[in-house]
Parts: sequence; structure tokens; C-alpha cells
Amino acid sequence: MWKLVPVVLLVFVAACAPGPGTPPATTPASTASSTTAPATTAELITVPDVSGLNHQDAQNRMQAAGLYNLREVDGTGQGRALVLDRNWVQVAQDPPAGSKVPKDTVITLTAIKYTDR
Repeated sequence: MWKLVPVVLLVFVAACAPGPGTPPATTPASTASSTTAPATTAELITVPDVSGLNHQDAQNRMQAAGLYNLREVDGTGQGRALVLDRNWVQVAQDPPAGSKVPKDTVITLTAIKYTDR
């Protein structure tokens, strides 16, 4: 069996090699006169002010602005889940309103229950 391994390996290598008369594969060189535009800076979105809004309206306003990577935090520090969004009021946001951010920026919305006031 061990005598077959070199023969099989040789056949495999020969099968992978280009045939006679086949030009070698080349990668086109990049040229200075490229027709593609250079990479541009990502479009920036102005973060809306959602302070004082109920959490559902705050989410809606962020999404209307094009910001979908939203993180919600219980502002009391108790780690409660914001289950019924309309029962919570926004008390903070990060980044702050008016900031210019890329669309994939994490927006942290901090809220408390209306009954926590």
C-alpha cells in the first residue's frame, strides 16, 4: 500500500498542473487610471433628541432617522427588561442628540418606568 501513495500523489499533482500550452494564471496589475471611485466615508446620521419620550416613540424616532442598532437600558440600575415600551420614559441617550454617527453605531437608550418617578 505504501508504494501506491507516491504514485497517487504524483497523479494528483499532475492533474492539478496546467496542461501544455496553457499560459500561467496572472493577476491584473492595478493601474493609476482606475475607473472605480475610491472608498468614501460612510454617510453620517444626526442622532435625534428623544429625551422625555416614551420608549416606543424613542425607538420609532431613531429608526426613522436610519439608526437601527438600538440598545435599551433600565435607568434605575435594576437591570429590568423594557417589556412594554410605552410604560417607560427616556431619561438619557448615548451618543447625545445632535451627534453625527455612522448608521451602524450602537445607540443606548436609557429609560425608567413612569412609576419610578
